[in-house]
Amino acid sequence: MKQALIALEDGRIFYGEPFGAAGTTVGEICFNTTMTGYQEVLTDPSYRGQIVTMTYPLIGNYGVNELDDESVHPHVRGFVVGELSSVASNWRASGSLDDYLKRWNISAIQGVDTRALTKHLRTRGAMNACITTESLDSSEVVQLAKNAPAMIGSDYVKEVTTKRIFEWDPTDELSREWTLVKGGGYRRCGERTGLQKAATGSPPHRSLRLRDQIQYLASTAPARL
Repeated sequence: MKQALIALEDGRIFYGEPFGAAGTTVGEICFNTTMTGYQEVLTDPSYRGQIVTMTYPLIGNYGVNELDDESVHPHVRGFVVGELSSVASNWRASGSLDDYLKRWNISAIQGVDTRALTKHLRTRGAMNACITTESLDSSEVVQLAKNAPAMIGSDYVKEVTTKRIFEWDPTDELSREWTLVKGGGYRRCGERTGLQKAATGSPPHRSLRLRDQIQYLASTAPARL
């Protein structure tokens, strides 16, 4: 059985089984405690540049579908789970999580003690990590994690922001067009408040027109801006 390795920059090592895309990826490692919504996590712009660990033990059991994306593509660098479900069972499912990550070239690892990893991160704080299927030399992989670019000082807003201003239209598929504002939040904001326009993320304080008044919308943008 093929193995994968995730190494933290402080030297902590976890072995597991690969899924998603083969290869090597680096990024700041973090964790998410939600029990459902792994596809929303993967496509959330606030996780840009990060490797996300899911604390819920079984992931992938209801597959993926086009309606649950929060932006036009995933933003995570890597994905860590305790157990990947071998079955994707849901009437809305259009594919498996494994195939979804392969399609977007995202490396992932399962069989990891995510509880131990989460406790380690809570104790030691934020740090970079490396997931790889290409080497089981732990010292080499730790060094890759140490050499990864720091999250602090990174400007991921430029990478995830929408490139154009567009108008909210509940009858259209514009929910697939933005990248800075999370899709679900923007949809619901438009439905409940009459939000008409979304703006680019740079420079700051771009305005949104809300029922003929200029308002500002703060979204969950990438961490540590």
